[in-house]
Amino acid sequence: MEKWLVVLGIWMMCATCAVLFIRGATGGSGKRVSNARTRPASRASAGDARAALND
Repeated sequence: MEKWLVVLGIWMMCATCAVLFIRGATGGSGKRVSNARTRPASRASAGDARAALND
């Protein structure tokens, strides 16, 4: 019985680390920059680049 508790504890620690690693590897919504916060110059240059690509 004691051996199973040790094995279960190790598996739970591995599962917890995997979940934390996956959550850290994927960007959360707080890390994304919204378009409203970008500078107007960067939006204008991005629009020019899109216009140039469309031509």
